[in-house]
Amino acid sequence: MNIAAKTDDEQSELLFVNFNQDCTSLAIGTRTGYKLFSLSSVDKLEQIYENENEDICIVERLFSSSLVAIVSLSSPRKLKVCHFKKGTEICNYSYSNSILAVRLNRQRLIVCLEESLYIHNIRDMKVLHTIRDTPPNRNGLCALSINNDNCFLAYPGSNQIGEVQIFDTMNLRAVIMIPAHDNPLAALAFNNQGTKIATASEKGTVIRVFSVPEGQKLFEFRRGVKRCASIHSLAFSIDSMFLSASSNTETVHVFKLEIPKDRPQDEPQTWVGYFGQALKSSATYLPSQVTEMFNQGRAFATSRLPTSGLRNVCALTIIQKVPRLLVASQDGYLHIYNLDPNEGGECMLLRQHRLDGKLGEVPGETAPHDKPLTAAGTSYASTLRRPDPSPPGTATPVPPGKPSGTDAHLPQSPTTYSPVAPNPRSSYANMVKRMGGPQEVAVGLDDEQDPMDIIDEILNGAESQPYQEVDQGAMGGEGGGSPGLGQLRLDDDNEFPPMTHKND
Repeated sequence: MNIAAKTDDEQSELLFVNFNQDCTSLAIGTRTGYKLFSLSSVDKLEQIYENENEDICIVERLFSSSLVAIVSLSSPRKLKVCHFKKGTEICNYSYSNSILAVRLNRQRLIVCLEESLYIHNIRDMKVLHTIRDTPPNRNGLCALSINNDNCFLAYPGSNQIGEVQIFDTMNLRAVIMIPAHDNPLAALAFNNQGTKIATASEKGTVIRVFSVPEGQKLFEFRRGVKRCASIHSLAFSIDSMFLSASSNTETVHVFKLEIPKDRPQDEPQTWVGYFGQALKSSATYLPSQVTEMFNQGRAFATSRLPTSGLRNVCALTIIQKVPRLLVASQDGYLHIYNLDPNEGGECMLLRQHRLDGKLGEVPGETAPHDKPLTAAGTSYASTLRRPDPSPPGTATPVPPGKPSGTDAHLPQSPTTYSPVAPNPRSSYANMVKRMGGPQEVAVGLDDEQDPMDIIDEILNGAESQPYQEVDQGAMGGEGGGSPGLGQLRLDDDNEFPPMTHKND
């Protein structure tokens, strides 16, 4: 989430925060550089890498590889593709306007401008297609499926109503326009398989899920009735059974994507039951909007943030074999909650990590950061009211069965760089200037090394961390393809399954 483009607070150090495609790491951009964190443990937020060079307002990591795409606040029209482990810049592209968002998977890299989208082949970074004259998209709203078989791009088809345009980035053609909402879109998200897309409008009361590419409405959930909200992010779970939604309110909702089973009609025992039965019997006499509201699903689980009104991004993932709800907030904190996949209800807040590595109080807490919070049987509200009775140096109790321990300092990357004086600060809007289309520049490499060879090394597994395929991802070729390309195995030790591509 590009916070720099959506806030006027020039004192805020945090400019960007986002999870990678499989929620195994977290990236943040600040006024002095960017950091990458591992999300393999609840107890510990391990820093993978830190670069202190310039003000970074966009940083997107390709799964768990060494490839990152970054945009700086001082040069908002330039995209840099880097190998962070080697500390090298592979190439950079300049565009006609400020870059608002970057999306990438194993096949494509998408650059979103206010009125156009550029589709790159991630292997050689060539521009395959440009979608021009899109409706004004000032927030850079777009979503890219991470599945290679359903490699779809979604973006707003209108800035007046909530239309979703689905585009096939492999065959480079428009697929379908989905009329999702009456109001302009605020959030989009694909599931891991690329077969579903979740949408929310600027009104923020209803969240819908559609099939892709058919565009059929599958689910409709009501976030709330009392008030509208600005939906900041939507995220599916790995198995596509749950959908989380975060907003500018203090409540994060988790919806369960299941078709309700038909139950036998029982005689209502309470006044609520009689009221519901009366509504069903009189459905033909009520306005359609009223009957639809009572047929919409409600939240399966919820979690409470310490503060409201801050931009945030949420994710559903598995950490230490347990479903977790993660929320990274604009104030520089990562909140980790337990999610009960069977009972739902109120999610228990396990830990809060401070992303800048500094010591300080967590909002609503009197204890240091990076600590377990509520114990079993203790409500979150009562914990907020009660100061931590533990004397200095005493370990804080953790929920039964949960790991314990605190981390006073985040591990620092062994790679060090000489800091460069940052460019003068200025607002993101003031950096918007016009110039010619994307121009490629390859820098920071040896004379004998092709920049595209580095990308091939990353995609083929060299110089990258082991990657566990969480879903049915890319399928490798069995025959004689390019050198080094092999067949995809689910237990492949390489970071990415080897890819085959057609040669014209």
